[in-house]
Amino acid sequence: MSQDLPRATQVLRAGHWVERTAKDSVLLDFDDRFRRRKRYQGQKGLAFLLDLDEATVLRDGDGLLLADIGGVILVRAAPEPLVEVKAETPERLMRLAWHLGNRHLPTEIQADRLLIRDDHVIVEMLKGLGAALQKVDAPFNPEGGAYGEHNRTPGHQHHHHGDDDHHHHHH
Repeated sequence: MSQDLPRATQVLRAGHWVERTAKDSVLLDFDDRFRRRKRYQGQKGLAFLLDLDEATVLRDGDGLLLADIGGVILVRAAPEPLVEVKAETPERLMRLAWHLGNRHLPTEIQADRLLIRDDHVIVEMLKGLGAALQKVDAPFNPEGGAYGEHNRTPGHQHHHHGDDDHHHHHH
């Protein structure tokens, strides 16, 4: 059945195409914006198959080019339940970001706040570090990087063996 679906085979990055020309749009949370191959249904009803060479992070405003029938599907980032992390000073906020990064936690970094997924262990750690926390619904666009986007492929695991060679922490 999916052979009959139009295939989206190319990502047009936000700002490099005209959104109002989109045939349809999809509203997706972060997990559904990091895929290689998946069937989607547009908000106006157009079903299509995402069929990329490799798993790619789709950002709000990106377009998916339909290979067979032409046209573009607009990607919208759906709000999802997150925790907003704030601090009294920029320096404190940077320290909190360091602690999150040290745990390889997907984190969205903004000028005056960090956004993370709700994780009670991390929330307790942040409270202990003096963070001001609030539950919010917002689109989630975490940073990429060495432990970011390309390591979210299924089956990828980090193995931590205590204080191994590349994890010497100097305090």
